[in-house]
Amino acid sequence: MNAEELLEGISGLKVAVIGDIMLDTYWWGRVDRISPEAPVPVVSLENKELRIGGAGNVALNAASLGAATFIFSVIGQDEEGRELADLLKRNNIYTDHLVTSSKRITTNKTRIISRNQQMMRLDAEYVKDLDEELSNELLEHFTSFVEAHKPQVVILEDYNKGVLTEPLIRSVIELCRQHDIVTAVDPKRKNFFAYKGVSLFKPNLKEVKEGLNLLFEDITPDLLNNIHLQLHQALKHDHSLITLSEHGMFYESNGDSRIIPSHRRNIADVSGAGDTVIAVAALVYAASRDIHVAAEWANIAGGLVCEEVGTIAIDKDKLLTEARKILES
Repeated sequence: MNAEELLEGISGLKVAVIGDIMLDTYWWGRVDRISPEAPVPVVSLENKELRIGGAGNVALNAASLGAATFIFSVIGQDEEGRELADLLKRNNIYTDHLVTSSKRITTNKTRIISRNQQMMRLDAEYVKDLDEELSNELLEHFTSFVEAHKPQVVILEDYNKGVLTEPLIRSVIELCRQHDIVTAVDPKRKNFFAYKGVSLFKPNLKEVKEGLNLLFEDITPDLLNNIHLQLHQALKHDHSLITLSEHGMFYESNGDSRIIPSHRRNIADVSGAGDTVIAVAALVYAASRDIHVAAEWANIAGGLVCEEVGTIAIDKDKLLTEARKILES
């Protein structure tokens, strides 16, 4: 299928995103002097902006590509949670399955930026695992959703904030296997080996090093193929997709492997690029069932969002234009 047909196929998908959502707060200002109280810059605040972060940004990317997108997570009974839920709704993301709890606060990352450079970040968060009651409530929401809506794709987005516990991960994956649903995972170290039997496992190079306790400098095809073998022995998953930062992306599937080089970009900010990559890779794979095509599109999309400051979703029109230029040339 060509680029237009692929995006049309994505627009017919239903996708569930489950994991740690957060509010990204941006304070923009200018720096003209150093504080007389301490050797730190004084930022004169000019603008404030709220954006969707974490698993919410994965959902935002999926919705930006036209998929019917449902979010599953836990937020606090606080102003940040209400603002985040409102942002999700305004961006065409279904929030019926957000669980609100007085036991937790909504994760909020506040970035102070001047001249397109981040001066400081302030994090307000609660990172303990969900208790059994909350975890079961979220699973009940997910189970009823699968039975009612029959999604084609489920993305598990783990930021180590406590939503994705091992029992919940196992239950979600098993339910998806029973219903033949594509599962894609963006892991972190804590639950790295909990995602057994998923369709698509997408760590970055740093997470691979931490998860497998590896030390290496040079990136070679033989090294990456060996990493896939180690991952597959532990996870029994279908496809590996490893992002390599400026070196591009590696995939392995049934003995077929390749490094897809990155494309030249004016990099402004890498925040949220991994969210875009997992969303695009999962949706393209679900629409095409071709891991090479999924890796190519995800590689392009990840580079495009790095040209903007802050966490943003992929622009569908820009992605289509770039994909045509690169893939159909």
